[in-house]
Amino acid sequence: MASMTLFLAACSGFVCVALGAFGAHALRDRLDAYALGVFETGVQYQFYHSLALLAVGLLMLQLPGSALLRSSAVLFVIGILVFSGSLYLLSVTGLRWLGAITPLGGLAFLAGWACLAAAAWTVTSS
Repeated sequence: MASMTLFLAACSGFVCVALGAFGAHALRDRLDAYALGVFETGVQYQFYHSLALLAVGLLMLQLPGSALLRSSAVLFVIGILVFSGSLYLLSVTGLRWLGAITPLGGLAFLAGWACLAAAAWTVTSS
């Protein structure tokens, strides 16, 4: 699971750089300021959580049996797909109802951080 988590973190980081460049160059003249800001927010949160996913993958190398770390990784991936993905789609399509999906990804991020905190607490209290 650690190698898959590290792989997904690397792929997500790659996609962040590509989408950031795409937004800055290809979308700059095609989207209004609001939509471009929404797109940039998606890239920022994906980047933050790609780095978090990388950290979780590295921790998994030290604690390979940790269910909390596995849960954290899964929740970060779900958060990236739902939170950032809905913002990307919202910005380029203008479909406002996609904004109702975004908080579900935010909840996945929060749950991922909570699992990471619980994993840290479990290790430090042992």
